Amino acid sequence: MGRSAKVMNAIRRGVDDVLIFTSLLLLAWPAMFDEDPGHRQVFLGGATVVLLGIGVIVLGQRWPLARYAPVAAAVVMAGYWLGSTGVISRQLTALTVAIAAIVLVRQFLGSRTNEHLVRDLTRQRAQLARQAFRDPLTEVGNRKLFLDHATDALADADDTMTAVILFDLDGFKEINDTYGHAVGDELLRTAATRMSAAVRANDTVSRLGGDEFTVLLPRLADDQIADTVANRILRDLTQPLTVGDIVLTIPASAGIAITRGSDMLLDDLLREADQALYQAKAEGKGVARRFDPAKFAEAEARRRDEADLRRALDEHEFEVHYQPIVHLNGERTVGVEALVRWRHPERGLLPPAAFLDLAESMGLLSRLGGWVLEEACRQAAIWQRQEPGFELNVNLSASQLGNPNLVEEVRGVLQRTGLPPELLVLELTESVALVDTIESARILGALKTLGVRIALDDFGTGFSSLSHLGALPVDVVKIDKSFVQAMQENAGASVAEAVLQIARTFNLAPVAEGVEDASTASRLRELDCAQAQGYHFAKPMPAGELTELLTRQSALSS
Repeated sequence: MGRSAKVMNAIRRGVDDVLIFTSLLLLAWPAMFDEDPGHRQVFLGGATVVLLGIGVIVLGQRWPLARYAPVAAAVVMAGYWLGSTGVISRQLTALTVAIAAIVLVRQFLGSRTNEHLVRDLTRQRAQLARQAFRDPLTEVGNRKLFLDHATDALADADDTMTAVILFDLDGFKEINDTYGHAVGDELLRTAATRMSAAVRANDTVSRLGGDEFTVLLPRLADDQIADTVANRILRDLTQPLTVGDIVLTIPASAGIAITRGSDMLLDDLLREADQALYQAKAEGKGVARRFDPAKFAEAEARRRDEADLRRALDEHEFEVHYQPIVHLNGERTVGVEALVRWRHPERGLLPPAAFLDLAESMGLLSRLGGWVLEEACRQAAIWQRQEPGFELNVNLSASQLGNPNLVEEVRGVLQRTGLPPELLVLELTESVALVDTIESARILGALKTLGVRIALDDFGTGFSSLSHLGALPVDVVKIDKSFVQAMQENAGASVAEAVLQIARTFNLAPVAEGVEDASTASRLRELDCAQAQGYHFAKPMPAGELTELLTRQSALSS
């Protein structure tokens, strides 16, 4: 409430109090001033008026209508005297006139007070409306204003287009962390000012929160206007900004969504703008991108796959299958390679190619690989009791090789499962091992101190394999299936033979992969390759089926 309104309110309360005392005096006048009043009578009457007046004032603070009871009684009393006697004394007449005058003054003061109250209420409503629809830091619209304007724009679009451009300031958190929130706030205010200067009068600039802004462009006749506005704002934002002695720029990314008519829901339009913004940031930031339905569908599919993969890990939907490794002399199964499979509730059994790259990109492959290692070692320990010397090959991913706790994790698995270390062969591809040969040699050497063996998978496909092979503590090389399957041709046979010769030169045990027919197996025997695996011998199978295979194999040999 303003100062003048407070003064007027105080005067109004004073007049109300005078009115009470005047009305009580009119009521007490006949008793105080009869034909022969004494001093005692006048004094008692006056004291009574004062005490009753104070009582009415106090009572009126709780029940406001009580303040008007003396006035009403005084008016009734004056009417009674006039009606019963036909005359009224000059004193009573004067008091009655005084009451009427005070009532008029009170009415005047009340109207003036009401005017002040109305003005105060109007200012308060305007302030509340501003707070409800404006961002207090930047003075542009807030989320509520954007939603209201966007809803109206879509409802009134007719056959025109409505565009929403979503902006996100790149690197804003780093600016806050480096220079403090005062500098960050100034940057936000400047960004809002520059955005507002780059749009039309009927466009709406709003801050949705944090460093995220949106621009609403209603009733567009040409969709290219949205691209022009977005790129103009991005250009203006990159102009230097000086805060104190700090010179900054405001790099940002923008996502554009456009719809024609009134059919699209605002939530869907915002979702498309957000997806376009995500695409702009994925492409290096600092650019504006329109919503692309194909890319959105791809991103949505990836998000679903990521959610499925996380759920699968938590709900144990993965299982280990085992592909036999046979000794070519007699084709007896002497070991297995553990291969993970995903028992998807809707898509069925999925091979590693369907999910391993996704798991690697999500940072989940180390967790999944650790589970495969433990599960396979537990099962291999059972088979080892049935087939002494039975070997287990388990693949190591790049993320597992980079895990500083890998050696201790492998040690823990061997201790928990009881598998003899010499029966565990850890496989890694050349592409993984040769990224950092020195570090790979250190980690593999530490693993070999546990007693396990190391295999180099897909051998022969890496350009640097020969120059670095002697530096890696490798025990086994697995000849890539591309060389093995090309053995039907003379050139292919010479490559496989060369790879076998390299393995013997480095005193490594060779295993041929991808053997799919009897003639390839026969040719490998001629080249003195001791072990092989492939569909010619057996496909990967669950643990139960492999147990049955080993049981049949033992029965045949006994």
